[in-house]
Parts: sequence; structure tokens; C-alpha cells
Amino acid sequence: MSADTLAAAPAPTLALTQEDSWLQPYEPILLARQQRLADRLAVITKEYGSLSKFATAHQRLGLHYDARRRGYVVREWAPGAESVSLVGDFNFWNREADYLQKDEATGIWEGFIADDENGRRPAAGTRYKLHVTAHGQGKDRLPAYLRRAVQDEASKDYSAQLWVPENPFKWTDQAFRIANATKGQPLIYEAHVGMAQEEGRVGTYREFADHILPRIQAEGYNTIQLMAILEHPYYGSFGYHVANFFAPSSRFGTPEDLKYLINEAHKRGLVVLLDLVHSHAVKNEAEGLADFDGSGNLYFHKGDRGNHPGWDSKLFDYGRPEVQQFLLSNLRYWLEEFHFDGFRFDGVTSMLYHHHGEGHTFGGYDSYFGPDADDDAILYLMLASTLVREVKKSALLIAEDMSGLPGLCRPIAEGGVGFDYRLAMGLPDFWIKNLKHKRDEDWDLGELWHQLTNRRAGEKTVAYAESHDQALVGDKTLSHWLYDSTIYTNMGVLDGDPQVARATALHKLIRLLTLSAGGEAYLNFMGNEFGHPEWVDFPRAGNDWSYHYARRQWSLADNVDLRFSQLLAFDHAMLQVARERQLLTKGPATLLNIDYENRVLTFERAGLVFVFSFNVSNSFFDYGIPVPATGRYRLLLSTDRSEFGGFARLDEKVIYDTFGGGGTAEAPRLRLYVPSRTALVLARG
Repeated sequence: MSADTLAAAPAPTLALTQEDSWLQPYEPILLARQQRLADRLAVITKEYGSLSKFATAHQRLGLHYDARRRGYVVREWAPGAESVSLVGDFNFWNREADYLQKDEATGIWEGFIADDENGRRPAAGTRYKLHVTAHGQGKDRLPAYLRRAVQDEASKDYSAQLWVPENPFKWTDQAFRIANATKGQPLIYEAHVGMAQEEGRVGTYREFADHILPRIQAEGYNTIQLMAILEHPYYGSFGYHVANFFAPSSRFGTPEDLKYLINEAHKRGLVVLLDLVHSHAVKNEAEGLADFDGSGNLYFHKGDRGNHPGWDSKLFDYGRPEVQQFLLSNLRYWLEEFHFDGFRFDGVTSMLYHHHGEGHTFGGYDSYFGPDADDDAILYLMLASTLVREVKKSALLIAEDMSGLPGLCRPIAEGGVGFDYRLAMGLPDFWIKNLKHKRDEDWDLGELWHQLTNRRAGEKTVAYAESHDQALVGDKTLSHWLYDSTIYTNMGVLDGDPQVARATALHKLIRLLTLSAGGEAYLNFMGNEFGHPEWVDFPRAGNDWSYHYARRQWSLADNVDLRFSQLLAFDHAMLQVARERQLLTKGPATLLNIDYENRVLTFERAGLVFVFSFNVSNSFFDYGIPVPATGRYRLLLSTDRSEFGGFARLDEKVIYDTFGGGGTAEAPRLRLYVPSRTALVLARG
């Protein structure tokens, strides 16, 4: 862009474009997005009173008891259907017994079953479906807004279930505050309830609450990100092929059990995020929403546009008002009914672009604002972030986006989309690439620093070295790449295997470096903090339906005779430093020096000095490092401690005085003993 072009352009009005001159030519697009949001909100407000009231479709649609009329009302949006009837245990699955009537203006079908109607009232626990006829063909379907779906053990068939608990759950988390829990730096524990137990089976919400929450709290995490909560017919999908968006998965227990889990987490001061999938839905008709009314679209785009090319799933039509209402009501439901504290939106890149990010390289800004951008999806995301702020002002919103869309994590008023954080998806790929293709003595420290710190100013990032993606069968976790087969044979704390020593050292260095330099929040997948020895593989025909790899072996971390316990101890100490020093809230890391010859990286963040030696064999006495201020420094954390599986080569009682600086031309420096493959964290004072 030439200086003349910039000079001719009108002065930017948005904070986003004022801060980034390269964005200024695209300000009209950003302003148009703001205007489209304003126009849509105006229509919603005129028709419904407010966005919050618009997002209450779940309170009207579905099966609900009407105390005034003394009976159950069922409503379903299916404008293309020829007929709809309610069938279930209560009417012996007679598809002609209880027809619904259609409102032609809205496309909503409605029926009523009175309490005194021949004793046929649906009772608590009743299983039911809708029988939808289109083009002369009838199919049993699950209602879109059902609150609970259960699977028959024999037939494997799913039905809706009328859930009326005898003792409704009583919340005790009224005093819980998100901001107090995270203190501005979410330390996120990504977890899957079903595979959280050590036994080879499906775990429950209550088991997770009683046995896993204490571990998460003790380890020092302040936020839990729960996967696979929305009901999904295939367990092995990790919860990403959702069928029933308002139903917590019945595999793990009842809705009250999930509420118990979240309430217990709040008692422990833990924020709970829902891993939310609004980017696509399962294509199954029997369990899901596909071709619900026979029109070929309804909730999803028609034809090829409604099919995700890589995920074998259906794609929502975000421009349709009823779809917006369905998804926005879903957000409000999870926030209010289950007290979730926010969402990690899955697959945001797929939503943002018509090409879904498939085989696409994001280069210049045209990649973000050209014809490939899906304006309907962007409008929906802006509506979503606006609604969440209305319902729960301090809720956290995290976007899984690998494209790097400018403004995604900035307020809408500034030209953004309104999310709080984006996942640093390039970091785990970078670590795996290095471990897979290079010896660690060949790692490029300059490239490493660039990958860790190259993020948009003013937009917060969740840094992570690995998530569930890297743990799936067919891939390898960091511990698997590092330890290889020795993870099964040489993990005793007294074992002197050099490969194990290298792996232990690098596991700690990678995690500490990612946490301290990679973002403004940090994420770890369940078990990876102690180097869990195996991948994740859910029961399937290919493994003879085994649960062996769909579990977590906590006993390894609890065994003080194994190195897993040492990795866990380091993770705890690392998080303690981050919490006590408010590490992730104090601005980005500042590079102090890269010593390419000796392979030592030094930087400052939150007043702390970080020294990373990636030297594979040489340790350095009286090694000089620049520091930001004169004074006395002490060692706050060393990866070389024996309790962390190191060699205890440092005297941690030593106080280090700076030399130079203090009015001289030379920057103040410290002289340290820097052992090989070790990271040191120093504090002034």
C-alpha cells in the first residue's frame, strides 16, 4: 500500500483500524458488518423486545408442561412437513393418535395433551419422538429442542425422554465470580468426562466432580473446558458431531448430575467452559436435524453448501432467522440452566469462510475480507458475543480459529467480533514439527521465539503445547514423541536412561516456554501435564470396542517412584509461579537475548527473567545475561530440581547481583551458572 493511497483514504474511525494501518482499506467492510448487526438487532428488538428475549425459543418450542392449561404442549418448527404427530410410551407409539396443528405463518406445529385425557398424559421418564411426514413418507424424528436423549441398550435407538426430576437441583454458587476465579489469566484444563476415570469404561458427571475436580484444583488450574457435553450419537467423535444441542449427554448421567459437577467446580473456585459446537452438526437423520421437514435444508444450507467437505457433517444456514434463534437460544440455555461460565467455540475458521479453511493459506488481508468471507456466519458470531454479554457479562469466549482473522478477539464497538481469546493453534503444530523432523540441537531459536510471540497486538491468545488433537490415535502426544518406547520401560525415578533424561528436560522446557511467552491464557489437555503415556482411542470396531485407550492413568502420576510424578510436580510449580506473579496479565514477553552459538534464549515478562538453555551437552559458568533493571535477583524456579526429574546442579539459595548499568552505557547483567537443557526463572528483590 502506497503512502498516497493511505493519505487519500478517510481517517479511520474504528480503534482496530487506527491501530493497524494495513487494516484501514478494509474499514468500510468492518463498518458494514457493524451496521448489519445494528440492523438485525433493530429488527429483533422490534419483534421480540430484546436480543435476550429473542433467545428464548427453548422455552416455547419442544415439550413443556403448561400449568395454566393443565397439560403438555408440544411445538416444533417444520414448515415443509405435511403432518407431524407426537408418539411415545404414553400413546403406545401410535403415530395417528396425537397429531399437531400447523401455524402456516410461522411453520410451527403445535399439539396439546391434557392431564385428564384418558390417563395418557406423558409421565416423567416417558420416551417420545415426533413422527414427521414429508413427500408422503413418514419418519420418526427427535425434537430439535429436546432436553434429554437416551439410547436403548438393545436396539441402540435414541429417543427423547421427558425429564422431570423428583428433586430439582438447588444451586449454591450464587457467590461465585468468574473474574475472581481467573484473575485475568485463565489456566485451562481441557477435560472429557467419559474418559476421565482410570477404569476402562465411561465415567460419569458425579465421578468427575468427586474425583477429578480435586485433582484439577490441586494442580493449580483455575478453568475447566468440558468436552463432549452436547449429546452425540457416536462416542468416538469426541463430542464434535452433535445431534441434540439442548441435551447434556446421557452417557455420563442426568442433567442434575451435570449441574452437580458445575456447582462443585464453582465451590472450588473453578470456572467451567463448555466446548460448544455451532460450526456444524451430525448428518444423521434418525438422531439429528438433517432434512427434518423434508425440505432439504431447514437448519442447514441446501445442496452441497450444506455439507462440510472434510467433516462429513451438516452446515448451518446462519442467515436464516430461525436458525439464529435456535443457536442463540442454545447459548442462553447453557448459561442459565447449567451455569456455564462461557464457551470455547469449535471450528470458527470453518464458520468464517465459504471454503471453511480447507486447503487454504491465509496470506494478505484480502484473505479475511474478500468474497470468501461468510457474512452470515460473521453476523451470527457477533450476535452470539452480544447475547452472551447480555446474559452473563463476565463470561469467557474463546474461538478456535487458525486463520488469524483481525478483530476476532476485539469488542464489536472497536471493529471486532467480540470474542475474548483465540487459540494459538500454530504452537502445537510447531512443537510437533520440530520433534518430528529435527534434532533438538538443530532447533532454530529465532524461529522458536517468532512462533511464540507472533500474534496480533491487542488480541488475547490461549497458548498451548498440545490439546486433545495431538493426543488422538494416529498422532503422538509430546511425551510420546520425546520418550518413545522408553515411556513403557524406563520411567523409574532412579533409571539413568539418557533418552528419558532428555525427554524429561524438554517436556518441561516446552511447557514453561509456551506458558511464559505464548499468550495471555494457557491450556493443557487432561493427563498431558504428567506425560500420559498413551494416546486417546475410543471404542470402535478397529480396536474390538476397547476402552483401554479411552481413560486416564492417574495412578502413574500418583506413584512417586515414577517420572510421571516429577512432571506433575513441575507443572504444579510452573502454574504456581504464573498465578502468584500474574504472569499472563502483564503484557507480552520482551526478548533480552538470543545466543545462537550457545543455544540460550533469555526474555522478560511480568518483571521476571526467563533463561532457557537448549544446549544438549554444555553447561556454562558465569554466563552473562542482560536484565531489565539493576538490583539483586534470586532463583524462583528451576527445571533442574531433583523433584522435577532434574540433576539439582544449582544452589537455589544464591543471590545474584547485577553488574553494569546504573548510569553506565552497558545494560545491567547477571552472571549465572546455566546448566544444559534447563530453564531458570529469576525474580528481582
